[in-house]
Amino acid sequence: MRRNHSTTPRAPRILGSLLLLAAAGVFTLGAAPTARAATPTPLDRVVPAPASVRPGAAPYRITWATRVRVDDSAEVRRIGTYLTGILRPSTGYPLPVTTGPAGRGIQLHLEQGDFGAEGYRLHSDPAGVTITASAPAGLFHGVQTLRQLLPASIEKKTAQPGPWHIAGGTIEDRPRYAYRGAMLDVSRHFFSVDQVKRYIDQLALYKINELHLHLSDDQGWRIAIDSWPRLATYGGSTEVGGGKGGYYTKAQYRDIVSYAASRYLEVVPEIDMPGHTNAALASYAELNCDGQAPPLYTGTEVGFSSLCAPKQVTYDFADDVVRELAALTPGRYLHIGGDEAHSTSHTDYVTFMDRVQPIVAKYGKTVIGWHQLTGAHPAQGALAQYWGLDGTSATEKAQVVKAAQNGTGLILSPADRLYLDMKYTSTTRLGTKWAGYVEVQRSYDWDPGDYLAGAPSSAIQGVEAPLWSETLKTSADIEYMAFPRLPGAAELGWSPASTHDWSSYRLRLAAQAPRWDALGIGYYRSPQVPWPTS
Repeated sequence: MRRNHSTTPRAPRILGSLLLLAAAGVFTLGAAPTARAATPTPLDRVVPAPASVRPGAAPYRITWATRVRVDDSAEVRRIGTYLTGILRPSTGYPLPVTTGPAGRGIQLHLEQGDFGAEGYRLHSDPAGVTITASAPAGLFHGVQTLRQLLPASIEKKTAQPGPWHIAGGTIEDRPRYAYRGAMLDVSRHFFSVDQVKRYIDQLALYKINELHLHLSDDQGWRIAIDSWPRLATYGGSTEVGGGKGGYYTKAQYRDIVSYAASRYLEVVPEIDMPGHTNAALASYAELNCDGQAPPLYTGTEVGFSSLCAPKQVTYDFADDVVRELAALTPGRYLHIGGDEAHSTSHTDYVTFMDRVQPIVAKYGKTVIGWHQLTGAHPAQGALAQYWGLDGTSATEKAQVVKAAQNGTGLILSPADRLYLDMKYTSTTRLGTKWAGYVEVQRSYDWDPGDYLAGAPSSAIQGVEAPLWSETLKTSADIEYMAFPRLPGAAELGWSPASTHDWSSYRLRLAAQAPRWDALGIGYYRSPQVPWPTS
């Protein structure tokens, strides 16, 4: 009896002591014996590469006592809530968001400084981590860097052993280019709102700030237009291979736009015109020059369709579509396509672009078009998206360069570098190969600043990685083709040219793999990258 009486009360006391030690961060309950010796991720290991890194001494450790302190503003508090939504499930810590005085913990703070619209400073020492920026977008990008400085298991949705160290030192960072985009083709195959949101979250991790949605093509029209309802209900009723297709209601599109904005991505909607329009032509006979509607199309050929440039109804249609889409889109841009209009004569093409660009301006948006727009008369302030190849003819490149010299901004999306739907190798199951095979090194190892000889550096607005969906049907398909190339595109847009080095990048890229595993992202294990073996 004495033995039982004297030992039984000690168990809860010991357990209570262990819990207090864990809360203080002395150790983590359930941690593997080697966890305590884990080395924090170096500050320069992140993707995209930061502009400036100054390593410090001891790291900061997130513990049960950590608080996330934010400025007393709704937007900064929302970013703090976003951060804790990532950290709480895996750490198991409460991590309250508070506007209390600064102290130990993680602090998100806005102040005037030389950060620009998206830059930030991240400082870490044993007392805490402070992310400082001049604008909320900068804080958000700093949070993405903080994520990558923590172990990959921070991304999991269940409690993990830790420990949760952030290396000591200071990062000062801002983007090289203001436009850092990714395009998702929802026309060839339709993707649901949730699938688009999943991709948005993946883009945000790498500081992409523009989501270009390809909303119309020969195979499907994907956005509801009240004044032309059959565009969606009929033109959106199929896809490549004859599937059921689909379209976004206006409420669903607004939901995508709002979700993207919460991750500091601007949605760039595209209505491809005057070619790539079979879905529209099949929906309304009057849009055809002969007044006869063609059948819906589920193949993958291009260049066979065209709006009827001589007809006034074409411009009534364009005005209605642009007006409704602009009203749904708070962002600055509206993409009008303009590529592969092989069934439109040059004269009609120029006429069409000359009439449609002012419609875009009338509804308060800036025109973006594929680089064939430079063969017409680009509007003042318009951006041309270059999708040619290294081997594109000198004449075609010269046309683009001349437009850039005359003030047209350029977004660079060379197909044999940044088209994410290009096969990696001849054995890649998904994708196409018309622009050649694009392995990870080829996708990364070029400089947007000197890619088009003769184009003023001031004309280069940024880069965009398009993902066409002729062969893609699922989120797993999207991710396999995007990863690991997408982070490289993001780095081309964000990081200074001085940081650009394949030999070091491939090591930083390899270190991303455990994070993708934790996030459930399937990816291509390129033999060019030294992936972790465990």
